[in-house]
Amino acid sequence: MIIPKEVKFVLEKLEKNGFKSHIVGGCVRDVLLGVEPNDWDVTTNAKPEEIEKIFKKSFYENKFLTVTVQTESKISNLKEIEVTSYRSEAKYSDKRHPDEISFAKTLEEDLARRDFTINAIAVSLKGEIIDPFLGQKDLEKRIIRAVGDPEKRFGEDALRMMRAVRLASVLGDKWEIEPKTASAIQKNAFLLESISKERVRDELIKIISSKNAAKGIDLLRKMELLKYILPELAESCGVSQNKHHIYDCYEHSLKSLEYAARKGFNFHVRLAALLHDIAKPKVKRGEGEEATFYNHEVVGAKMTDNILNRLKFPKKDIEKIVKLVRYHLFYYNVDEVTESSVRRLVRQVGPENMEELLQVRMADRIGSGVPKAEPYKLRHLKYVIEKVSQDPISVTNLKITGNDVTKELKIVPGPKVGYILNILFGLILDNPKNNKKGFLLKEMKKLGKLSEKELVSLAEKAKKEREKVETKRDEMTKKKYWVS
Repeated sequence: MIIPKEVKFVLEKLEKNGFKSHIVGGCVRDVLLGVEPNDWDVTTNAKPEEIEKIFKKSFYENKFLTVTVQTESKISNLKEIEVTSYRSEAKYSDKRHPDEISFAKTLEEDLARRDFTINAIAVSLKGEIIDPFLGQKDLEKRIIRAVGDPEKRFGEDALRMMRAVRLASVLGDKWEIEPKTASAIQKNAFLLESISKERVRDELIKIISSKNAAKGIDLLRKMELLKYILPELAESCGVSQNKHHIYDCYEHSLKSLEYAARKGFNFHVRLAALLHDIAKPKVKRGEGEEATFYNHEVVGAKMTDNILNRLKFPKKDIEKIVKLVRYHLFYYNVDEVTESSVRRLVRQVGPENMEELLQVRMADRIGSGVPKAEPYKLRHLKYVIEKVSQDPISVTNLKITGNDVTKELKIVPGPKVGYILNILFGLILDNPKNNKKGFLLKEMKKLGKLSEKELVSLAEKAKKEREKVETKRDEMTKKKYWVS
C-alpha cells in the first residue's frame, strides 16, 4: 500500500513520540479497491491534547476526539489530516449523536464502533492490516455489511442506512447490501425521520451524483427508505402511463436519471430528470393508452419546489431545478415554431439554463424508451437557440452613432445619415479593428463630401456584404448542429 508522504509524516511522528497509529476507514477501503482516497484519516491511542503537543499546526474544535493536523502539502486532500483518538461510543438517544464519547483502550475496540466492515480496516505504517471484522472478504465479494449487530448500528445513527445505499451505488453496479444488514434497514427505515433534512439531503446528493444514481434511488425504494425521503416519487411506482411510454411513471423517472448519469450531466439535470414527471400520478385522468397528464409540468414544478425546500436545498439550486421541471415539456417542431417563440422560451428559462433544459429533454426521451436522445428537431432547436442568442449584425455595434454623424457633418437627420452608417459598418465588417471612433470620424468626413447617389451605391454594396456575413455565420451554426 502506497501511503502519501504527508500521511507517513503524521504516522511516524506519533510513533516516535511513543504512540500507536494507523490509517483507518474509507481511505483504507479506497486504496484496497485501487481508488484514490478523497481524504486520509489516522487513528491513535494518543489523547487530543497529546496530539496537539506533537503537531504545532493543528486545531481541535469538536466533541469527537478528532484533531486536524495541517501539513505543508500543495495537494488539497492532503493539506489537512484528521487524527482521532481511539474511542468508544455509548447510547444514542436521538438516533443521530452518541450521548457520550469516551476513550477506547485498543484499536480493535475503536474499529468495533464503525458502521460497515469495509470501513473497519486499519493499516499500520509498516503495512500490517488489522481487519477484525473480515472487511477484506466483503471487499472481494462486493458486500456492504454492518459491523456487529446491524440494528444496533442503525439505532446509533439512522443515517447509516442511507450510507449503506450510497456505498452500494458509489462503489459500483455489482455491489450489494448483505441480507441481514438489508433486513435491518427495512425494519428500521422509519428511524430516518429523526435525522435532520440537511444530512438526508447531503446523502441524497451523493447518491444522485454517482455513476449508478438510478441503482441508488431504486435501492432506497427496496430498502423502504425512499418514502421517508421522496414519498412523491415512491408513490409513482406502478402508476401506468399512456401509448407514448413503455415504462410506468417510476420506471420512466429512473431511466431518465440513468441516462443523465451515464452522460455525466450535472447534479441539477439529474435531479430534474428524476423529478420532471413527479406530478403525473396526481394529475392522471383515465387509464390505458389514452390516459392524460394535463398540466403535469406546472403542477410538477410546484411539487418540486416543495420537495427541495423540505430537504433544505439552497435557493439557487431550487430555482434552477424548478425551471427545468416547469419547461421540460416545451413544444418544438421545425416547420411550426417561430424564432420569436424560441426567444420567449429562452427568456422564460434563462439563457444560462438552456443547455441543461435540453439535457433534461434528452433524458426524458430515453426514459420514454425511444432510441435517439437527440433527434433532428432537437438539434434544429439548438441551432435556432444559438441563432436567436447571437449578437445582431447591426450598425448599433459601431463606436459612433447617428448623432455623431449629424453633429460632425452639420446635417439634419435623414436617409443620408443611414447610408453613411451602413457604409462605415461595411468597413468594420472587413476589419473589426477599425471599429474605433477616431478612424470612423475620419472616414465619415470623406463620405460627407460624396453625392447622395454615390452614398446609395456604396450603402447597397455594404448591405450585400453584411448579408454575406450573416449567411456565412448561419451556415457555420447549421453545420455545428448538423442541420440544413
